Amino acid sequence: MSSGKVIIGILAGAAVGAALGVLFAPDKGYITRKKISRKSCKYVDKLENEFNEFIDSITQEYEALREEALRMDEEIDMEEDTVTT
Repeated sequence: MSSGKVIIGILAGAAVGAALGVLFAPDKGYITRKKISRKSCKYVDKLENEFNEFIDSITQEYEALREEALRMDEEIDMEEDTVTT
């Protein structure tokens, strides 16, 4: 099974589960919607924080690799200078 079909299946299952959850919810509609809204906001905030942490770690790794590459380039230039003189 392709990964695209798996993702579609997961999304469809989540949608059906959410719909059934709303239909069989013990609270009134507006209360259920408020609960869903609050939970959604919490998940979005958590996802945003995790994404920002991921970006920060990638940025730090990039900078470290960049500095290492520049240092190696300088070493090569110095070695070339000593070989040519």
